[in-house]
Parts: sequence; structure tokens; C-alpha cells
Amino acid sequence: MSQDTGRQALLVLEDGRTFRGEAYGATGETFGEAVFSTGMTGYQETLTDPSYHRQVVVMTAPHVGNTGMNDEDPESSRIWVSGYVVRDPARVPSSWRSRRPLDEALREQGVVGISGVDTRALTRHLRERGAMRVGISTTETDPEALLARVLGSAEMAGSELAGEVSTAEAYVVPADGERRFTVAALDLGIKASTPRMLADRGVETHVLPATSTLEEVLAVQPDGLFFSNGPGDPAATTDQVALLQGALEAGVPYFGICFGNQLFGRALGLGTYKLGYGHRGINQPVLDRTTGKVEVTAHNHGFAVQWPEDAQDGEVETTYGSARVSHVCLNDGVVEGLELHREGRLRAFSVQYHPEAAAGPHDAAYLFDRFVDLLDREA
Repeated sequence: MSQDTGRQALLVLEDGRTFRGEAYGATGETFGEAVFSTGMTGYQETLTDPSYHRQVVVMTAPHVGNTGMNDEDPESSRIWVSGYVVRDPARVPSSWRSRRPLDEALREQGVVGISGVDTRALTRHLRERGAMRVGISTTETDPEALLARVLGSAEMAGSELAGEVSTAEAYVVPADGERRFTVAALDLGIKASTPRMLADRGVETHVLPATSTLEEVLAVQPDGLFFSNGPGDPAATTDQVALLQGALEAGVPYFGICFGNQLFGRALGLGTYKLGYGHRGINQPVLDRTTGKVEVTAHNHGFAVQWPEDAQDGEVETTYGSARVSHVCLNDGVVEGLELHREGRLRAFSVQYHPEAAAGPHDAAYLFDRFVDLLDREA
């Protein structure tokens, strides 16, 4: 076996629920927000998604690591999860693309994990009690001692994390073939697949740090502005909201995904709130109200946009135009997309999920085409 199955590990949730298992990945101790992901595949994309920064991911699929880790599928330059919880790790990877076992990659990057856990019981607990802080330790054997450190760790609510995962320097992803448009993309935790999806459509993407100013965005002379996915509490992320408001005032077409949807909502004057246990995985059903079609989508979010109760399914007038809900989750009715119309035309939009589908189904790839169509109309 590639993993060390001899060392014991301890997992303690902030409400005191305790699970014991075996060390998986690096040894030591880690803390974060316990969340569960329902995807049966795509664990490499999950691990390298910056949106999972400071989260301990529980895999609901019982068997994890079958295909190992390759050099083609990472969504960033490193693994971002704070910890990893699996039930039954694969003993030997079985894929011609694999370059190393999953547990080896976790060890190399210092990610503390635990295996042999009843992840079904743990997931049911989180579904009933909500996402919460957690600690995993391969050095502590006393649950009460570990619980004390869990309760002293940082909470996700109120945390501004985009700056911790963003690029330090701007870079450009050129268009494939002829360049049709230039887009400024604010990196709040961007995944590598997103600029590639834009490049496939003739878009040259200038990826900018999360700390960029409106002046730095406009200096790119963009045809449009894009806000990426990312971690943290949107209510604690204020500078980027002000930047977006300035861009909307200047009439720059906008497209945002995931965190970019939450910040779009706040820019329009809407509130955001923390979900009980969030949406994570690659099988979430969403209704596109503009077409009436249902798409199966990839999600990773613990916060959502709060639509005013008195507005119901109608529109909300904002400083920048008329806002409406474009997408809703069919599981729980959560707002999954927003549109901004002015003078009878679509000027900006966003979705709460991941149309780049890494990993996940390709049902939502049309959103990149919708963005290009918006840029074309505004050109």
C-alpha cells in the first residue's frame, strides 16, 4: 500500500462529535471548516480548486484515489484544501494518466487527512447540524484537547480570503486563434479551466490580482470584466465590490461565477447569507429561467445571494439597472444566477456555480457563449 495505514488519526467537530481513523496524507494537525462534496469523480480538480481554501473536505463517495494524480487536470499550482477525509482510499492507482498516488501528493504538499472514517455518518451529521469547524490530528489522542483547539480556530463567516489565493502578478492567457475580445478577469481564486474556456471563444484574458483597482482594470482596455470563483465570506470582501460598482457605472459588461455571483449581488445592493451546509459536488440541478432548461452543474459555495422577499420572482431596481433572478437551484430554491438589464438590454450577469465544469458535466458551458454574445452586442 502506498499510504501509511499504521498511524492513527483523530477527527473532532466543533460540537464534539468524534471520529477515529488512520492517517492519510501528511501527518500533523490541521483545522478548517468541515464540508462534504458529493462528486464521485473529479477529486483532483476539487483538491486544487482555490475555493476550498481553509476547508476540510469530506468525500461522500466511499472509494477515493482510483485514478491517482496526473499533471494535466490541476486547476491551480497546488492543493488548497486544509484537510481531507475519505472512507476507503485506493491502494494502487489505476490510470495510464496517473503520475503519483493521491496520498503521496497529499504528503508532498503537507495536507493532513484521515481515512477509514464512516463518511456516511459524518455527512449526515453535517447535513443535520450544518458545516462547522473541525480538527484532524495524527498526534493528538485526546478528543477534548483537540476540541479546545478547534474552538479556538478561525470561522469561515467574516473571513476575507480571496487575497490569500489570488495571483501576485498579472498574466495573460491569449485567445486561441484570432483575438475577438479582451477581458479583464479578477482572480479571486480562479481555476485554470476558466481562461481556457474563454480562449476557445477568441477571448484574450488578462488575469489580475484580487487587489487590483478600477484604474488597473480599465488600463487593460477590456471589452468586459470577469470575476472568478473564490473562498471566504462575500460580506467581508468590500474592495472588489466597490471595483465592480465602478465598472458597472462605467458600462463595462460583466460576467461572474460563484464568488463573482455573490459579489455581483452585493454590488447591486443585495445581501448575502451563509448556507447551512452549502452546495458542493458535480450533480446539482439548476433551472435557467431564461430558457426553461434544467442543467446539472458543478458547485462549491457556502454562501448565497439573499433575494428580497417582497420582490419574489420579480425585478429589483438598482442604481445600475433592473436586476432579476436568472437561475435557481431545484433542490432548495437558492438563487443561482442574476441578470442586470438597462434600457431593455442585458448588461451584466452571473451564476453561482462552475460553468467551466472542472470537474463536472458540461451542461453550463453555454454561459461562456452568452458572455461572448454580450461582448459582441456591446462592441
